[in-house]
Amino acid sequence: MTNLYKSALAELDVVFDRLNDGDVDKACGMIAAARKTVVFGGGRERLQIMGFAMRLYHMGLAVAVEGDMTTPPVGKGDLFVVTCGPGEISTALALMGVARAAGSKILFITAQPQSRGAALADFVLHLPAQTMADDQGDKRSSVLPMGSLFEGALFVLFEVMVLKLIASLQIKPEAMRANHTNLE
Repeated sequence: MTNLYKSALAELDVVFDRLNDGDVDKACGMIAAARKTVVFGGGRERLQIMGFAMRLYHMGLAVAVEGDMTTPPVGKGDLFVVTCGPGEISTALALMGVARAAGSKILFITAQPQSRGAALADFVLHLPAQTMADDQGDKRSSVLPMGSLFEGALFVLFEVMVLKLIASLQIKPEAMRANHTNLE
């Protein structure tokens, strides 16, 4: 079993060796500059981006998760962050169209930078990890099933983005802790 852990970690290492850190910085800059940020992801990617939204909230940024009853409208000056590893799902494409029509900027995180979803974005952050778009036959490259490598890489990516945002926005740990819920 230990070899499975090491294999999964080695695969994540390869993903981050191939990631363009300058693009991560640009994505962080878009978040820092946004009046408010709304995030979207489907399935297990949704779980990862919800955790990211929570940290953005802890930093004091205006953020919401698409689909929640309290999600505000987006418009000029706002940012819609979409994660879609396979490059397109119908819900993401539809929501991106609505956000674009409203004047919002779109940051698209994907493993498929040539996809229809990427074409709708203002900026594409390419996270080069296996997804369900390439998990079968000769394309399969991960010991992890389906899109798990992409989803695991999202977690690490988002945590590093949080660190970069904390540094660039000069956010103190005490300020983040003050924004943490007391209803636990």
